[in-house]
Formats: sequence, C-alpha cells, structure tokens
Amino acid sequence: MKAIQVKKPGGPEAMELVDLPVPQPKANEAVVKLSASGVNFIDVYVREGRYKALPPFVLGQEGAGVVTAVGTDVTSLRNGDRVAWTSILGSYAEYAAVPADRLVPIPDGVTDQQAAAAMLQGMTAHYLLYDTYPLKRGETALVHAAAGGVGLLLVQMAHRLGARVIATVSTDEKAKLAREAGADEIILYTRSDFETETKRLTGGKGVDVVYDSVGKTTFEKGLNVLRPRGMMVLFGGSSGAVPPFDLIVLSQKGSLYVTRPTLVSYTATREELMARSGAVFDMIAAGKLKLRIAHTYPLAEAQQAHRDLEGRKTTGKLLLIP
Repeated sequence: MKAIQVKKPGGPEAMELVDLPVPQPKANEAVVKLSASGVNFIDVYVREGRYKALPPFVLGQEGAGVVTAVGTDVTSLRNGDRVAWTSILGSYAEYAAVPADRLVPIPDGVTDQQAAAAMLQGMTAHYLLYDTYPLKRGETALVHAAAGGVGLLLVQMAHRLGARVIATVSTDEKAKLAREAGADEIILYTRSDFETETKRLTGGKGVDVVYDSVGKTTFEKGLNVLRPRGMMVLFGGSSGAVPPFDLIVLSQKGSLYVTRPTLVSYTATREELMARSGAVFDMIAAGKLKLRIAHTYPLAEAQQAHRDLEGRKTTGKLLLIP
C-alpha cells in the first residue's frame, strides 16, 4: 500500500510517499481501507517533532473508510462497515489498523468524506463549546481563526446556542465565511487591533470566553479582553507555542481561568467517544452543521497540503484521498 511516512522530524519535505505492507489486525484491531484522511495542525506538530512519535511513522490522526479485516477479539465490527476515527496515528495511507474501540460507525446521511472532515475538528468544537467552557445563550465568545476548520464549526454551534460571537479573521473572504457561519461581529486582525476592537464591541466589559487556536501571537492580548473570571481556552498554537508566564498575571487581570485541553481527554472513554461523535454526526445529517471541505489532495500531495495549511491559505477542511 501507499503511505506517507516520516523518518526524521522536519518540514513538509520530511513526508515521503512509500510502499508498505498492508497492516494485519491485532486481536483488538480492525483494518480500514481509507476513503479519506483529515489534515490537521496536530499533524504538523507531530511531523515537526513538537509532539513526540517514534520514527519511522505514518503520519495522520483522522480518517474514514470501510472495514476489510477484524482481529480475533473484535465482535462489534464486520467487513464492509463504514467507520471513522481520530487521535490514532497512521491515517495518511491506503489502509490503517485501528483499535476497534476507537472506531465509530458512520450513519446514513453522512458521507465518508464528511466523517473524515468532522471527527477531529467537529468533536473539538463540540467539547470546547459544551464541556470546556459550556457557552450559554446571551454570553459572548471571541473565536480566533474563525474561518478555519474548527473555527467555522465553533461559530455555527455557538450561534445555534444563542451566544454572541466575535470572530477574528485575516481576509475579506474569510470574514464572509465567518459571517455566513453565524458570527455577529467580525474583526480583521490584519487591519485593526483585535484587543482594542473587542473592548469596543463589549463596551469595555470583555468577553466570557476566548477560544484560541493561534497561541503565541494572540494569547496575551486574549487575556486582556476577558471579563473578570472569564476563561481562556487555548486549544492550539498555529503561530507557535505560548511562552511560559507567571500565574500571578491571572489574578491581576481579574481572577481569570486558563485551560489547555485536548480532544483525547474529552473522548477518553468509549461512551464519551460514541456520544460526542454521534452528536456531531447527527448535526451534519440534519443539516444543522455545515462542513466546508475546502480542498482534497491525492495522498501523494501531502507535502502541498501541509504547505497550504501552514501558509494560512486555506479555509475549512483539507482532506487527503488515498
């Protein structure tokens, strides 16, 4: 089978298209023939070595496809079942062996590409909004990178909850997408200072929560726009890692909260994984959550997909098609 392998951490050029044996399932695994693989910033972090993986490894942590083989202990799956997963390494390939208890069924009304596009980013938006900081009707959220994969889903979900959404984006095109997703206010951070604008838009009161996937360039100013006892939800670092800072700053700015959540912690049990993925799939099937699959690339063009993602040239979701 064809796969994208990283033998040594580095830039996009570290990803090589190689031939590997089709995996055989361990007792607790199923082998999936992939229809689509999701491309995410976590893949960049793993490729760069920021998140550790023992090389050589097949990149990718999100995929969807059809079961072609099951291990001896697997009773919940059969050949031909459509399934999806995330947070398991190895999806940039034609086949992947995945623990059966991390696979979720794809319901009718959801395509394989939609499933591959929604597992990581859709469930991330869901846990951020419903669990990390349970956003309520009438509250105000600042969403950074609002036209990105998670951003567009966060904006839609927050809008449906009846919250006020202030969205930051870099271009007019992205502003249009965020507005269509339900953002109430748009800040083009390339033209105006988001801290100043957010304070103006909230009458100086600040927002209840900041959902920040950007990190280094936005974190400090994000703290400045929170209301007293507001929460900074830092769930990514597309601009780089946030430097260490003195926690006394949180008390000085109004007894703020900061959390650095991960999807793995919010899908830790089989029950939670099924409930969260089911909720997202139900929204998609009912037309309540619109996915923007911005671009699909052949598996062999994984390097270009990463360059586009890192270059902030994309809106919505990128997929690799084996």
